[in-house]
Amino acid sequence: MEIDVNGATHALADELAEPQMPLLWALRELLGLTGTKFGCGVAACGACTVHVDGRAVRSCVTPLEAVRGKRIVTIEALGSVEQPHALQRAWVEHQVPQCGYCQSGMLMAAAALLATNRTPSDADIDAAITNICRCGTYPRIRAAIRTAAKALSGNGTPA
Repeated sequence: MEIDVNGATHALADELAEPQMPLLWALRELLGLTGTKFGCGVAACGACTVHVDGRAVRSCVTPLEAVRGKRIVTIEALGSVEQPHALQRAWVEHQVPQCGYCQSGMLMAAAALLATNRTPSDADIDAAITNICRCGTYPRIRAAIRTAAKALSGNGTPA
């Protein structure tokens, strides 16, 4: 089976990648992309959020067969050390993470929101960001999303 991850096509050995294997395990175990985290295994917490064709998807319950022929983007491709995404800069500015475990999924959910809505209301943020943060940094998360939205829409620092 072949999957497109972060702009590259990866051939996964059939004996290792069964069609029902969760995308999360293929990313972490077969491709070594460990930025996507396992949290709950039932799509409730969002630590495993990635983008599939631009949509935020919980990879722990998404079978490989469902992503065949689709474009997958993980936290590893959101930005770089040299050119961080506006959300990553805002996360640092607002000191969002405490333990940090949920942050990759939280960032991916927020990036999917801002890709389609550069001026999200609090209700929009609440509807799109259903990820769970055990540290409770939700006010900082919301503030960082607002800061990144301004940057991405040209009303703040460059994206």
